[in-house]
Amino acid sequence: MARSLSVGTLVWLAVESSLGLAAGLSAHSVALIGWGLSALVEAAASLIVVWRFTGSRTLSPSAELRAGRAVAVSFWLLAPYLVIHVAHDLDVGHRAVPTLLGIVVTAVSLVSMPILGLAKRRLGRRLGSPATSGEGTQNLICAAMAAGVLTGLWLNTLGWWWVDPVVAVALAGVAAREGTRAWHGHSCCH
Repeated sequence: MARSLSVGTLVWLAVESSLGLAAGLSAHSVALIGWGLSALVEAAASLIVVWRFTGSRTLSPSAELRAGRAVAVSFWLLAPYLVIHVAHDLDVGHRAVPTLLGIVVTAVSLVSMPILGLAKRRLGRRLGSPATSGEGTQNLICAAMAAGVLTGLWLNTLGWWWVDPVVAVALAGVAAREGTRAWHGHSCCH
């Protein structure tokens, strides 16, 4: 079941990442670009869980430790990118603009990712798999990012351009924290 959920997630993440990056680049939205890139980080976590529950690794405690640590690293990949991109955009004066494509794709994720993330976290607890729970947490973070990006895009129409970089930096902090928790084998976001 963990493997099936992860494979299904990979399909959606390919679409989400492509559309999010395209919309983010066209709108100069660091939060939307970061959200699109986070889909790639989530995809890495999905691949890790597929690896974890394939063949002899299914019953291996050492495979669970390696998978959990790999999920932690995937959390950490996003944080520095977001902070550096925000600094660059502020330095050169880029401001995010609304994008219909960005609104649609983030709205779909805002609805679908919590369902998927909660299912993976329940399954992770049942299987005793922090890697599966961590992947579910990444899905929940994706939904939170989608909410932040949508809010930022909307507030930008009111002239509140600074919300986009604030959302991006806040999400970098969450990713770094959850990476540390996953590295130490703690269940994420409790």
